Amino acid sequence: MTAYKAPLDDLRFALFDVLGAEKTLTGLRDGEAHSRDLLDAVLEEAGRLSEQLLAPTNGPADEEGCHFDKATQTVTTPKGFKEAFKQFAEGGWTGLTNPEAYGGQALPNVLGTATTEIFQSGNLAWSLYPLLSEGATHAMEMHGEEWQRERFMKPIVEGRWTGTMCLTEPQAGSDLGLLKTRAEPGDGNANGHTNYRITGTKIFISAGEHDLTENIVHLVLARLPDAPEGSRGISMFIVPKFKVNEDGSLGARNTVAAGAIEHKMGIHACSTCVINLDGAEGYLIGQPHKGLMAMFTMMNAARLSVGVQGLALAERALQNSLNYARERLQSRALSGPKFPDKPADNLLVQPDVRRMLLTQRAFVEGSRALLLYTALQTDVEARAADEAARKAAGELVAFLIPIAKGVVTELAQESTKEALQIYGGHGYIAENGMEQFVRDARIITLYEGTTGIQAADLLGRKILQLQGVGFKHFLQEISTFCQQHAADEALRPFIAPLAVATKNWGDLTLKLAARAQANPEELGAAAVDYLYYSGYVALAYMWARSVAAAGAGAQSAAFKQAKHDTAKFYFARILPRCLTHQAAIEAGVDTLPAIV
Repeated sequence: MTAYKAPLDDLRFALFDVLGAEKTLTGLRDGEAHSRDLLDAVLEEAGRLSEQLLAPTNGPADEEGCHFDKATQTVTTPKGFKEAFKQFAEGGWTGLTNPEAYGGQALPNVLGTATTEIFQSGNLAWSLYPLLSEGATHAMEMHGEEWQRERFMKPIVEGRWTGTMCLTEPQAGSDLGLLKTRAEPGDGNANGHTNYRITGTKIFISAGEHDLTENIVHLVLARLPDAPEGSRGISMFIVPKFKVNEDGSLGARNTVAAGAIEHKMGIHACSTCVINLDGAEGYLIGQPHKGLMAMFTMMNAARLSVGVQGLALAERALQNSLNYARERLQSRALSGPKFPDKPADNLLVQPDVRRMLLTQRAFVEGSRALLLYTALQTDVEARAADEAARKAAGELVAFLIPIAKGVVTELAQESTKEALQIYGGHGYIAENGMEQFVRDARIITLYEGTTGIQAADLLGRKILQLQGVGFKHFLQEISTFCQQHAADEALRPFIAPLAVATKNWGDLTLKLAARAQANPEELGAAAVDYLYYSGYVALAYMWARSVAAAGAGAQSAAFKQAKHDTAKFYFARILPRCLTHQAAIEAGVDTLPAIV
């Protein structure tokens, strides 16, 4: 069994010292109570819950998996999951960031992101059950009618029900314009509201069926009879597993059910379902043919959460590979024995082992700062008193989401691989737990949009279509930071290369945009390399800010030294990867010949 200790010290450092979250949050609308003391208390309790309740179930639940009863079309989750969800709901965690009007606590999104990391490190597969509900409630809050929020959103916030996102079909993955699920007018009135009959098949539906709650609310994309072709003809519908009476009580079973659960490479303890709808009763959410707008409300929140999943897996893998390297005695240091009283030195004396550990640490702590930074901007977007500040924050979030999802999840792949490598053959053995992290991490680069889709969104939409408005905000912020610290001798090794990388990033973007105008194929050829380039510079900015914050903070000397050493490693050995990605971008589409 792998160990887990919530990284509260680094979470606090990133939130309060690097990002100044307390000052930002208390200055927002209704934020007076969001002090450091409150946030600290929530983090402490989340850590306790994850360490004691969730983390011990991670390995056993992966081995057990979910159980599907074909006769009843029901799923039984692994041992301990139902009790864990009960305690999670009783603690108010299911409504942490939801509005008070619907039973939530209205705490900041950035705190929700921090606690989500803690829970996902404890047990990623389990955390997907409540996580999908967040996107569903957010979509209902933003696009639903009041009666829908009262009837369907409140029970999810309370933890009595959960929600899902039913988007994908066998023939319609990233191209949702191909979906075939249809919605036809129902009997005209169900409990006082217009209803529809939804028919079709959805696949890859996380938490689509389970035994944790009494009802599941599916948000389903479908086509009305008069729908235009393609993505412009998609609408969204609320389809509950059990019909809901006007007084909120549960009625008859709806004709929506799991046809099977997928047999997957990882996250075995999360029921990923085939969902069949056979004239299921549903209700339109939002405007007809405007379902993509509601879907993207869910998708953007989900993409940030998926980035957090990568961080969570990498954090737990790092903790265990570091512990193993400290304890494992294997051969001697190249310069001679460092522990002559023992039969061999530990793995930490090997430079390459330190390289792998520092790579993990650089990615984990840099990603944590980037994800929390992005989440903090969502709070500014939602609650700032100044309209211009809200607008700028929203533009910044839109720009950062594909980086936060795409790059962080890819770096989690590298981190879990390095962790397994430190264990050697013992990492390949299931009983040591490392191979599960590698397997679980594979999915996070795929769902909510593959890395290629994130790259296309960043370059095609956020840079070219939107004229890089969020990108300009970010560049200006980095440039301002570099100017403010230009005379700081302690930061000189970081400020100068960051300023150069930032300028090169802007120049490369302009050149690429010009090439894409001449040949749109250049976009596809460059997008993934551009995504990586962007991510490495963004992390460099977070590491420079971290060193500056550590220098001015009250942390221990050891903590400050670790930050400085890891940042130095990142700038010397990771940031230069930008040169390779730049070379690939400049090579152009001509180096990708047709394949027959």
